Amino acid sequence: MLVDLLLEANRLAPQTTAVSDGMQSLTYRRLMQLAIAVRSVIRKSTSCERVGIMLPASSVFPAVLFGTLWSKRIAVPLNFLLNAEELTKVVDDAGLDLVITIRHFEELASKLPARALYLEDLSLKRKVLIASLRPTPKPPTVDANDTAVLLYTSGTTAEPKGVELTHRNLHSNATDAIATLHMNTEQRMLNVLPPFHVFGLTGNVVVPVILRATVFAIPRFNPAAVIRTVAHERISVLMAIPSMFAAMLRSKSAKPDVFSSVTLALTGGEPLPDSVRVGFLERFGLALRQGYGLTETSPVVAACWAEADRVGTVGRPVRNVEIRIAAEDGSEVPTGGDGEILVRGPNVMKGYYKKPKETRAVLDTDGWFHTGDVGRFDTDGFLAITGRAKEMLIIGGENVFPREIEAVLETHEAVLQCAVVAMPDDLRGELPVAFVIPQTDATITEQELRNHAKQSLAGFKVPKRVVIREDLPTGPTGKLLKRRLKDLI
Repeated sequence: MLVDLLLEANRLAPQTTAVSDGMQSLTYRRLMQLAIAVRSVIRKSTSCERVGIMLPASSVFPAVLFGTLWSKRIAVPLNFLLNAEELTKVVDDAGLDLVITIRHFEELASKLPARALYLEDLSLKRKVLIASLRPTPKPPTVDANDTAVLLYTSGTTAEPKGVELTHRNLHSNATDAIATLHMNTEQRMLNVLPPFHVFGLTGNVVVPVILRATVFAIPRFNPAAVIRTVAHERISVLMAIPSMFAAMLRSKSAKPDVFSSVTLALTGGEPLPDSVRVGFLERFGLALRQGYGLTETSPVVAACWAEADRVGTVGRPVRNVEIRIAAEDGSEVPTGGDGEILVRGPNVMKGYYKKPKETRAVLDTDGWFHTGDVGRFDTDGFLAITGRAKEMLIIGGENVFPREIEAVLETHEAVLQCAVVAMPDDLRGELPVAFVIPQTDATITEQELRNHAKQSLAGFKVPKRVVIREDLPTGPTGKLLKRRLKDLI
């Protein structure tokens, strides 16, 4: 089903540049041929139903993604920002025996319990030539409800969960977002989002193929590189998380007209600070449109667009997506009242991989996905997010759960108790702060605990600060009151 999108793009726009990353540019014809070459490699290399993909935003990622789907396998994009211990849990849970990657990630890939297949070693130019001389293989026969992609998220616990997104999920959300945001086929898009994030996967891989648009990929976010590319390539669509826009705003060299070609600047993944929104509008004349989504919803649930933008909200539901604001008893909350955000539509995930209990906890029998986020509708149907899913932190667009950090700190012999909360940060959105009670007669320093955390956690999860205290605030029953910890930061 998704492979048909690439075949259609090749049929209608074979010579249009599909993706360029500074190293190479691929037309839709060449992208299709490269996907066929990858398909051939996968079919010969593994019989496993799932294939790991550890690649940055680049010209080769869509080729490997569509090649994986063309081989009738499930694509499992891997978060290369995690350390080997964390990523091993994902590889084991997904049951991967093959990871397609590049030599840049060789050190990390070599520590994983799966064979690494490096693109540099695959003689892809020769395979593309062969593909160009042979009939195009037929796309696999798939059902719309078949899983296409397995994306790992922390969900609502510290343990990563594989979100099964189907062909229908991704196709419907991409087409519904295109219709809602009034996007056309003349788009020139910039991709700075890692493709292991659903925002980057749907927005910068699936959407462009449907539109037959041109994507300029930047493998590693750099504000100066983004600004240069936007100006030089006359980018019209720019999707990024708020902390990326904040970094661009701090660039002293950016001229006022640098974003003049941009007609849609969409942001999500974390709250948009008002200072960034106002700063972009005043300095560059560019309105940042906020949206809302989750991995489990493929991801777009609601968005602002030119004709429907309201400050302090994440816009209105996109086409074919329903949103309810529910009270604790499940009843509908009146307009203006706060409640849990429930989502239903063709974009809602199939479920969590091998986790039926966790799936049932968030997907009810009527098809509503319980996000755990708190929000409200105003009288014009604009959605505002007023609370966060439990205690989750969002660090540069990454979901991080305090319990994961706490569990690592508690393995230190000098730690008696600890608690992790978020502190605001202009660059990353939020950063973790740990409060620690040492064991009796034990001595410990902040740097020792940060070094201890670095051994088991990705860098962005390591506490920015560690506050060592004799006690922590508790309620009448002895329960730790994390909300009071934030007052101590």
